[in-house]
Amino acid sequence: MEFVYVLLLTAAAYLIGSLSFAVLVSRLMGLSDPRTYGSKNPGATNVLRSGSKVAAIATLLLDALKGWLPVVAVKCWGPAYGLGDGTLALVALAAFMGHLFPVFFRFRGGKGVATAAGVIFAVQPWLGLVALAIWAVVAYFSRYVALASMVAGLLAPAFFLFGHSVLWDAPGVLVLSLSLMGLLLVWRHSDNINRLLAGQESKIGAKK
Repeated sequence: MEFVYVLLLTAAAYLIGSLSFAVLVSRLMGLSDPRTYGSKNPGATNVLRSGSKVAAIATLLLDALKGWLPVVAVKCWGPAYGLGDGTLALVALAAFMGHLFPVFFRFRGGKGVATAAGVIFAVQPWLGLVALAIWAVVAYFSRYVALASMVAGLLAPAFFLFGHSVLWDAPGVLVLSLSLMGLLLVWRHSDNINRLLAGQESKIGAKK
């Protein structure tokens, strides 16, 4: 029975992650499909290019929420059904993968930054704050949003491991799940990496 619970929760997390709020919010507000302009990435940054800050903020918060909610649900109610860190790791990764490869939108998903942030905050709030601080520092000094996102995503598992090792052993499955998310985050930013290497990536505040 426990296996059934794990399967159902993982599937539910993936389906929740598959809700592409960049597209849904844009439709609701009468804006163009974010997959048709700018970077063609269905994410908050590209929605901002539509000129609507409200739509971009709504997309950012909802994308983070869909990563946060399934993980918190398992943390709160999973132990009563014998579900531990393994289920937590699977659900976290499934929600993130849903955003990257949404079944409702022909598997054309976003880069996963906001959803990864939601997952990280749900796994450990202090880790979410650390990742946010890393993002802010890198973004401030480099002026590159993509670089800040990749560095924060890659360092989050390391800080999770370090933070736990000081007090107690870190759950290996969660470290693995967060590490896979970080690597997938970098992979989804491959175009940004190429532009960074070519000196063509847009900086924060730079005029178009």
